[in-house]
Amino acid sequence: MSDCTAPATEPDSPPVVLITGAARRLGREIALTLATAGWRIAVHYRESESDAIKTAADCDALTAGAACFDANFDIEAEVHTLLPRIVTQFGRIDAVVNSASSFVHDDISSFSFSLMSQLLRSNAGAPILLAKALHTHLENRSATGAVVNLLDQKLWNPNPDFLSYTLSKAALECANTVMAQALAPTLRVIGVAPGLTLTSHMLSDDKFKALHQLSPLGRSSTPKDVCATVKFALENQSITGTTLLVDGGQHLMRFERDFSMM
Repeated sequence: MSDCTAPATEPDSPPVVLITGAARRLGREIALTLATAGWRIAVHYRESESDAIKTAADCDALTAGAACFDANFDIEAEVHTLLPRIVTQFGRIDAVVNSASSFVHDDISSFSFSLMSQLLRSNAGAPILLAKALHTHLENRSATGAVVNLLDQKLWNPNPDFLSYTLSKAALECANTVMAQALAPTLRVIGVAPGLTLTSHMLSDDKFKALHQLSPLGRSSTPKDVCATVKFALENQSITGTTLLVDGGQHLMRFERDFSMM
């Protein structure tokens, strides 16, 4: 494991948030949004070191003190060491945003214990361990904080695609409720469930645009929408144990396939 870090800062500096999967895509956008709001950012990455360094540098220009940390969430020991490494660098941590997610296709015909176990570890197990570690750290400081877990609107609008991924997100959504009960009042736990937000190699630009419009509001979520909701969840001291759906109402509709397979 390696850390790409800015100089360490004092414990009474601005609050620190770990954003998992922050090197690229939505995680990067969340990091920039929170850095703009005055948070110091711990950028987690698995393999995208150059992207993580750039995200940390861009965040550091907004609020000084960003740093990046690698960890493989398939390996429990690496999850356990992540928060202590961040505390060593920053002197404190106040919140975690779990944006990292493994997204591998399977369905009932290709389902296996192996893939389900892998995705449960990385998509649900790692966020639970990070919440537990954050709770312990905050109790030692006599402080309070929050965890925001990125979920998926498809939990409220299921289809047969990405079966193991869906199970892992369903487990995390249930864990949100349990952790909100078990870790209160020190730690709030909130879910944010986007709809179709960013395109991928599975979708052409035209197809993404057409699918993005398939919602009661005529548009699904944008990165700006999701980032604003994460910021709101971190700042609102009365929200815990619930999920905010940010999808233009897509969860109200019935889709026979996952967006990427349509």
